[in-house]
Amino acid sequence: MTIPAVEARGLYKVFGRNPKDVVRRLKDGQTRAQVADAGTAAVIDASFTVQPGEIFVIMGLSGSGKSTIIRMLNGLLPPTDGEVLVQGADVTAATPSELRHIRRTSMSMVFQHFALLPHRTVLDNAAYGLEIQGVGKALRRERARDILGRVGLGDRVDAMPSELSGGMKQRVGLARGLAAGTDILLMDEAFSALDPLIRRELQEQLVELQQELGRTIVFITHDLNEAMFLGDRIAVMRDGRIVQNGTPEEILTDPANDYVAQFVQDVDRARVLTASAVMERPLAVPVSAGIRGALRVMREEQVDEVFVAENRRLVGVVTDRAVIRAVKAGITDLRTIADSSVTRVGPDDLLTDIVEHAVGSPVPLPVIGPGGRLLGVVPRITLLAALGNVPPTTQPISVVPATALELAAELRELDPAALARADAATRPGAADEGLAAVDGGGR
Repeated sequence: MTIPAVEARGLYKVFGRNPKDVVRRLKDGQTRAQVADAGTAAVIDASFTVQPGEIFVIMGLSGSGKSTIIRMLNGLLPPTDGEVLVQGADVTAATPSELRHIRRTSMSMVFQHFALLPHRTVLDNAAYGLEIQGVGKALRRERARDILGRVGLGDRVDAMPSELSGGMKQRVGLARGLAAGTDILLMDEAFSALDPLIRRELQEQLVELQQELGRTIVFITHDLNEAMFLGDRIAVMRDGRIVQNGTPEEILTDPANDYVAQFVQDVDRARVLTASAVMERPLAVPVSAGIRGALRVMREEQVDEVFVAENRRLVGVVTDRAVIRAVKAGITDLRTIADSSVTRVGPDDLLTDIVEHAVGSPVPLPVIGPGGRLLGVVPRITLLAALGNVPPTTQPISVVPATALELAAELRELDPAALARADAATRPGAADEGLAAVDGGGR
C-alpha cells in the first residue's frame, strides 16, 4: 500500500480568544458567521489526501483559507484541531527538532513574493536549502547550477537578485525549492504576481519539471484557469471549507453546487476537457460483417459512413459510396475498402488539440486507446457542444440533401445479381454476431 505524500484529517484553524470553543461550536453545526463573536474560523474540517507524484491544487478566493492550510501542512501554523501527516509522519505531534527535520528532508516551499536573500547570488540563493541541510559547498552548488539550467537561468548564476526581473526571481525561488531535493514542494500563489505571459510560461515549465522529476506539489491559487491547467486534482474552498475535491474534468462537468458552477463558467473548456470526456459510443462493424453488414448498419442508423474494427481494433472507415462501388465490382472483403488514413486521436488529447482535426475530417474522430482499440468517437457536433457547454441535441429536418438523392439513384442502378453475390459472400448471422461484439466493447 502506497503511503500518501500528504494527508490532512479534519483540519480546523481558528484565530481568536477561545479557539477550542469555536471548534466545538462548528462541530455542533454552527456556521462561520455564527461563531464570529468568539473568533475567526479560517479553516473548517478540511480533509484531503495527496498522492506521491501528484500536483494537488487548493484554490479559492481571498479569505477562503487556502494559504492557512498550506502553512499547517509544513507546521508554520499549528492546527486548532485535526492532523497533518507528511509521508506518514504526524506533523501536528512532532517536536520542534522533528519538525525541522521534516522541513529539511521532506518538503520545501516556494513563496509568492520570491523571498530571495538580496546579498546572495542567484546560485547561492538556489543552493540555500541544501546549505541548511548541511550539504558541502561544491556539491550544493553543482546541484543548484543544474536546476538553474533547467529553469532557464543557467547564464545568470552569478547575478544578484536586484538584477533580475520578477519572472526571473520566481524562477530562482522555484529552483531553490527543487534543488533542495525534497519529495514535496509547497507553492503558495507562486505565480500570482507575474505578468500573464510569464505566468503561463512558468506554469508550463512547472508541469514539465514535475513530469521529469516526479515531485509531489501542493499548489495554492485563486485563479481557476491556473488550477485547471496545473492540477491532477483540485480542492475548491469557500469560507474555510472544501466544497469540492476532484479532477479538473469532474469539477468542470459536474460542479458540486452553484458556487463552483459560477467559478467554472468562464473556464477555457478546450484546455481542460479531453477526448475521453466528450466521446460517444462508436458506430462500428467487425470485418467479418462484410459488405452486407456495413450496408445494413448504414441503412438502419441512416448514416453515410461506419467504422470497421477487427478484434476491437480500428481498421478504418467505409462510406456508403465505397460500399456501392464495392458491390458493383463484386468485392466482398470489407477490409479492402476501409480507409485507414482517417485521423485518430488519443483519449487524453485536449479538445484544443483536436479541433483542427475535427474541422478537416469528413467523419467523426475515432478515439484510439492502447493497442489500437477503438474506444469511442468525437462527432463535430459533440465537440462544438462541449466547447459551448450546451447539450449535443439535434433535431430532424425535412430537407433531403442532394448527395442522398444521388446515392438513391446509384442504388437503383445496381445490378441485382451483384447485390445477391455480396449477400451470399457473407455468412448468415455473422453481421449480427460481429456487431454485438463491437457494441460490447464500446467505451
